[in-house]
Amino acid sequence: MAMEKKLRDYIRPCGKMMAAGLTIKAGGSFLELLLPYILSMIIDDIVPSGNRRAILIWGGVMVICALLAWIMNVAANRNAGMVARDMTKSLRHDLFEHTLYLSCEKTDAFTIPSLESRLTSDTYNVHRMMGMMQRMGVRAPIITIGGLILCFLLEPMLALVFLAVIPFMLVVIYLRTSKGVPLYRGVQKANDHMASVTRENAQGIRVIKALSRTEYEKKHFAKANNALKDSEIHANLLMAAINPMMNLFLYAGMIGVIILGAYRVNAGLSEAGKILAFMSYFQMISHSLMAISRLFIMYSRGMASCERIMEVLNTENEKNWQPANEPDGDPQYALQFKDVSFSYLKVKDNIQHLSFALKKGETLGIIGATGSGKSTILSLLLHFYAIDAGAIYLNGKNIKNIEPDALRRQFGIVMQNDFLFSDTVKENIRFGREVSDEALQDAINNAQAEEFISELSEKEDSALTSKGTNVSGGQRQRILLSRAFAAQPDFLLLDDSSSALDYKTDSLLRKALNEKYPDTTMVIVAQRVSSIKGCDQIIVLDHGRVNGFGTDQELMKNNSLYAAIADSQMGGALFD
Repeated sequence: MAMEKKLRDYIRPCGKMMAAGLTIKAGGSFLELLLPYILSMIIDDIVPSGNRRAILIWGGVMVICALLAWIMNVAANRNAGMVARDMTKSLRHDLFEHTLYLSCEKTDAFTIPSLESRLTSDTYNVHRMMGMMQRMGVRAPIITIGGLILCFLLEPMLALVFLAVIPFMLVVIYLRTSKGVPLYRGVQKANDHMASVTRENAQGIRVIKALSRTEYEKKHFAKANNALKDSEIHANLLMAAINPMMNLFLYAGMIGVIILGAYRVNAGLSEAGKILAFMSYFQMISHSLMAISRLFIMYSRGMASCERIMEVLNTENEKNWQPANEPDGDPQYALQFKDVSFSYLKVKDNIQHLSFALKKGETLGIIGATGSGKSTILSLLLHFYAIDAGAIYLNGKNIKNIEPDALRRQFGIVMQNDFLFSDTVKENIRFGREVSDEALQDAINNAQAEEFISELSEKEDSALTSKGTNVSGGQRQRILLSRAFAAQPDFLLLDDSSSALDYKTDSLLRKALNEKYPDTTMVIVAQRVSSIKGCDQIIVLDHGRVNGFGTDQELMKNNSLYAAIADSQMGGALFD
């Protein structure tokens, strides 16, 4: 497994830029600390002397210090923004890349809405935390500690009064921060659930409207929304207690300072300039301590999000693939399953003791009721999931010994719930691959898509909406078939790829498959017996087990389930 990733791995490349920004910020903070001290000196020492030139000089020094402090703070804040931006960009890029390489099993465990939330709101929280830490992480401690030191130099007695309330503030900050990270982790989990509900409703909006379930889904969303609200209220109430309690201690200290300061001035033990400077430092330190409290709140939220991000980044993915060094099989078979068993939840097998073998150019048909495991076989063949027992071989080589990307490049695939992107017909077929115009046109012709594509306003350059909602179901399937054919793969996996086609188009498609791809090994999952009737081998699945195996004629004679399916379709009706 690769070295564990931590936030500091993303901070390190920005180290020099961050160090420069923090140095500038520190310089600006020190200049700010000088202003009340210079003011005290002007009031108590220079003004009584009547030296106007000295007053102007030191007044000018104050203006210069204030101006420099402002310039340095602005420069440091801009630098902090750039560091946070660059670091978060790198973090988000790695998270997205890592997510793309996660196995389907790991993706299912995290869930898509949770991964989306980590890519968006969690990276945003880390960005805010990093920006705030640089802007206030240096300034607030310098102002607080430096202000206290200068307070002791000006008025030790008053400084002791102020110092007495600081331990109470630190205790408040510590107690709230220690609980902040787990609380905000819970908030993000509630946010994941709400994102999941939102995503499901957005994807199923047509079904919701068609079944008049709008009010029901409103209540469903309200439940998830209220859970997030309650989680946020619980976290925010606890963290919000910091500011009022900090204010309570600060104002208690200020009252003590004012009372004692007034007594000392009346008694001639102190001077007005020192008291004025002390009050300025008190305000600066108060604001800094409040900033520290906000900083810890932001830190709690940011670190909760960081933990969730690192949980994904430290999960093994296919980019870290290593060959399993499993024994290979018989090279005479292009595709072979040998006593394969698999379970999604590791409780009950979804596929049980499945075995078959195909030579190059042969075709396997798979049929069975919904949930019998047909699509699961294709997912195992593509190594989306690791099998629990048995072995799968491709041209005699165990697929555990084949790098996943190299394995999948050998396949042309049409999945049951395949996806069309918001792009042109041409680019949806090419799909980022180097496919010549001739190969593209051949794929379109073989998929029986030429007729309807030629009628589109801009033909292959016509734009499709996301999921292809601006074309019919049969047209979507033919575009997807064109995509599978375009790369001229060694293997074709067709999962219910003709269910939306009319019988004439389906017949033409089967004819094209037989004539144009004689050397291509195929696995065809179908609901129609007519779609797999001509296959060299047919598997009848029943609850993950092989109920029948053979040719169409053999199964019609020897397998009652297959015969019943064929009879129920009466020449082609869909089997439900």
